[in-house]
Amino acid sequence: MGCTYAQGVENHSLPRTAAFFDLDKTVIAKSSTLTFSKSFYQGGLINRRAVLRTAYAQFVFLAGGADHDQMERMRKYLSALCRGWNVQQVKEIVAETLHDLIDPIIYDEAATLIEQHHTAGRDVVIVSTSGAEVVEPIGELLGADRVVATRMVVGDDGCFTGEVEYYAYGPTKAEAVRELAESEGYDLARCYAYSDSVTDLPMLESVGHPHAVNPDRALRREAVTREWPILDFHRPVRLKQRLPALSVPPRPALAVAAAIGAAAATAGLVWYTSRRRTTVA
Repeated sequence: MGCTYAQGVENHSLPRTAAFFDLDKTVIAKSSTLTFSKSFYQGGLINRRAVLRTAYAQFVFLAGGADHDQMERMRKYLSALCRGWNVQQVKEIVAETLHDLIDPIIYDEAATLIEQHHTAGRDVVIVSTSGAEVVEPIGELLGADRVVATRMVVGDDGCFTGEVEYYAYGPTKAEAVRELAESEGYDLARCYAYSDSVTDLPMLESVGHPHAVNPDRALRREAVTREWPILDFHRPVRLKQRLPALSVPPRPALAVAAAIGAAAATAGLVWYTSRRRTTVA
């Protein structure tokens, strides 16, 4: 079955190649953190004090288009927010809602590309700033071969320490791609990469076939200047229907970095609503 979104995906047996996909707004139609926001708010992980303490961070997160310095400040805010959260509680909330929330928002076009790359004998790698414990199950649902994602430190008491062990963001994503290329024998000149955000420019530059998917304004400018393909993904589809051959992994998932972002996003929504009501009054 042909697909315009898989144009240029060629079949090369040697050397090994891979397709690297950002997750949020590239493979799934929403931010993974925002998708879990209601569940974490209902689970009691967010309170009004957190709303007030992290108002600026949530605004930046919701507004999008943050520069590197803003993202770094927000990362520190979010790390502090999750400090002391019980991992088991987070695990249970995510396990209960993961498939119901993620399954319906997979882009049909992205699922087709994943199939096309696998058919061409190419590995599929998800590279996401969200937490590994939530990205890995999504990767399994998608049939991805590997996952690169943010990792948070968990203390001996089973709670988040608030420290980030590995932050998969910006240049770090490109470093991970190069390390995988070295360890797996990928020829990066013949590899593919897909993202919606200009913050992933280093990752896109590291491969021979970069693609901008639903790009933000800055990435669109770069793509036009560099004559990179610009793809429009707009058809979310239930993954179980789109990829019936893939089974849902039985093991539960943790949220970690995704939980942090979800908490911040929910807090931001509450804060924005309260401010709007005050203004109207």
